[in-house]
Amino acid sequence: MSGTTASGSGRTAGVPRLSSGGVNRWTVLIVLCVSLLFVALDTTILYVAVPSVTEDLRPGPVELLWIVDVYPLIAASLLILFGTLGDRVGRRRILLLGYGLFGLASAAAALAPNPQILMVARALLGIGGAMIMPATLSILRQVFPDRRERAVAIGVWSAVAAVGAAVGPVLGGFLVENFWWGSVFLINIPMMAAMLLIGRWLLPESRGERNGPWDVIGAIVAALGVLGIVLGVKRIGSGAAVVGPTTLLPIVLGVALLILFVRRQRRRAHPLIDMRLFARPAFGTSVGCIVLAMLALVGLQLIAVQYLQLVLGLSPLETGLRMLPLVFAAMAAGLTGSKMLQAIGPRAMVSLGFVLTAAAVLCLTAMSADDRPWLLSGGFVLLGFGFQSTLFGAYESMLSEAPAEQSGGAAAIGETSYQLGAGIGVALLGSVMNAAYAPGLAHVGGVADKASRSAAHSLGEAYKVAAGLGPAARAALREAARDSFVRGLHVTLVASAVLLLVGAGIALRLPRRAAESTERAEAEGETAQAEGPAAGAGRGSGEPARATSGR
Repeated sequence: MSGTTASGSGRTAGVPRLSSGGVNRWTVLIVLCVSLLFVALDTTILYVAVPSVTEDLRPGPVELLWIVDVYPLIAASLLILFGTLGDRVGRRRILLLGYGLFGLASAAAALAPNPQILMVARALLGIGGAMIMPATLSILRQVFPDRRERAVAIGVWSAVAAVGAAVGPVLGGFLVENFWWGSVFLINIPMMAAMLLIGRWLLPESRGERNGPWDVIGAIVAALGVLGIVLGVKRIGSGAAVVGPTTLLPIVLGVALLILFVRRQRRRAHPLIDMRLFARPAFGTSVGCIVLAMLALVGLQLIAVQYLQLVLGLSPLETGLRMLPLVFAAMAAGLTGSKMLQAIGPRAMVSLGFVLTAAAVLCLTAMSADDRPWLLSGGFVLLGFGFQSTLFGAYESMLSEAPAEQSGGAAAIGETSYQLGAGIGVALLGSVMNAAYAPGLAHVGGVADKASRSAAHSLGEAYKVAAGLGPAARAALREAARDSFVRGLHVTLVASAVLLLVGAGIALRLPRRAAESTERAEAEGETAQAEGPAAGAGRGSGEPARATSGR
């Protein structure tokens, strides 16, 4: 198994030495997962604190938008930069720097006296998160060279990521109701301090090939390209016009910069990311599946939170608790993913995950203005299990297809795909929701046209408008807005299901068996050895490919 492979004579320079008993690598996994948990928590924990932040700091609408969005925006744009930098200077080094910056930024955010300081602190949190996220996945790829053990590790890693994002609103709701909004950041400080000390002591250092200079210009071009796309998409998701200087222009510039980045990488002798990876069906397809899965579900998750709070009238804490079946189902899928992968293979696992998630989404179309807790719980269980199975199979196939020395770049691509899919999903499904919701508020009996137009922006806005009306008009507007929101939710669910079924079709390009890409990597390694050391190094295979096999 991998214990002997990692520590034996065939070990590569990029793979850290591990004990033959395998204790160290599982300890490393625990450290990586705990640090990932807090980064994932920070993605969603602020959602329920927004009303308290608004009341305390009095940010304007644009400032509030940036407070919420700047963290994922900065994190997404810098993943490739820090992922590939970790391959060059050391993944552990980047991870430890990320811990320190994340802790300091959390302290600044918790104690922010005004919206501007909070925005800067959230941006620094995004930089720290961009250091931590790809480093955890690339170190995991290095310390688990055996594919079966790596599948177990990725299952635990992906389950923790899902738990962090889903538990964020629960924990945030509890903290805001019992303390103050700054406590959602304050909890990061002791954990990051502990992670910094434990990581320095326990985590192994690893890096990829160091031939040639690091492409600083390429890294900056990639960061600006992703930043432009995510910025434009988020602006569309917030209700801005699709064709406008703050939406279409950043997207066009971002796409142009990413095309320039790809062309630059193809010409360089030592690229940041070997673009030939995308020529491998398993790698490119896995990346596409990650994007589609996030695109179909993240925007839907935000809409579901609004449904629970605004339609059913649940508190933030109650809303978070209602999401727990999704969390537990995702954990179960992650922890059993390795056995499922070995039993049915990546193709069936990812395709069936998409289909199961689509079925769950369609079941949720039975939701109405009345509370149906058993329907919601059952739908969330199917949703969590199917969604996590899809992400598990896609991430595992993507990492196994990439050479070990490029694991940082591969992890950054996977995480960037995750963030891009999430951003596009919020914009796309949010636009579908708004298009289906607004017509129901066009003409409401007893309500002036101006008030109806304002109410058509969102359900939350409709409730604010209704609060200033007379009793009869207030009741009519609230009922019309609630009914329109539920109809819009049904349309959005159907649109999400269609995207998921498209993903199921795309996943059919993945290998039937988990061993296929590993066997291909071994064959490439043997060919590289036969052609000589220089050829092997040029391919990025050879010894790392043999280490990946774990045999």
